[in-house]
Amino acid sequence: MKTVKGNRVGRSVSDLRPITFERGVAPYAEGSCLIIFGATRVLCTASVEDGVPGWKRGKGEGWLTAEYAMLPRATRTRTSRERAQLGGRTHEIQRLIGRSVRAMLDDFKFGEFTVKLDCDVLVADGGTRTAAITGASVAIVDAFDWMVETGKLVQTPIKRRVAAVSVGVIDGEARLDLDYAEDVRAEVDMNVVMSSEGKFVEVQGTGEHGTFDRAQLDQLLELAISGIHSLDAAQIKALSE
Repeated sequence: MKTVKGNRVGRSVSDLRPITFERGVAPYAEGSCLIIFGATRVLCTASVEDGVPGWKRGKGEGWLTAEYAMLPRATRTRTSRERAQLGGRTHEIQRLIGRSVRAMLDDFKFGEFTVKLDCDVLVADGGTRTAAITGASVAIVDAFDWMVETGKLVQTPIKRRVAAVSVGVIDGEARLDLDYAEDVRAEVDMNVVMSSEGKFVEVQGTGEHGTFDRAQLDQLLELAISGIHSLDAAQIKALSE
């Protein structure tokens, strides 16, 4: 494996940070998972509620939605709680998480139930949105399994899992799974979401401090695909335990 320049100690450009899934950490939630990406920690809880939003009522269909928040000292300096109005970054991230987890379903024909996903960042060291998506997938699988076990559903509507990872270009070098120190220096930053079927759900790529060509784009996508395959295997292992 290629030795990386800079401060990525003990990790090659194609290595994920150590990943841990802890299921059932929120005892009152129908599904929960604490996911750890290196130093980043996100608590994902899935809550099942009777009823659906007004625009879904009377159709016999359910809904799956997501919220994202960061605790005040998840970061190096305290950030204020977003009480009155969500900031633009938070709003964009929770919409990404919602779109990603809804891709786990082919439709919403599981009755008028709402599954509300909460992703709360306990420690932020880069990749909070990708960690949230990856952990949320596990929590949602458990929530729908709970619905089957309690007789609310005959079978789970889950058709696939989703996972996500960040990639970027730092000092002209493509790297997988950026931590905070790398993310703030990245010339190119990209978040990739894929299904367990190997199909893209979403790709967000930005030239933060420069531009990138097709060859770099292809290299970044290949790194992301490799990382997501490893995350999917880790999800399978976690869900089997």
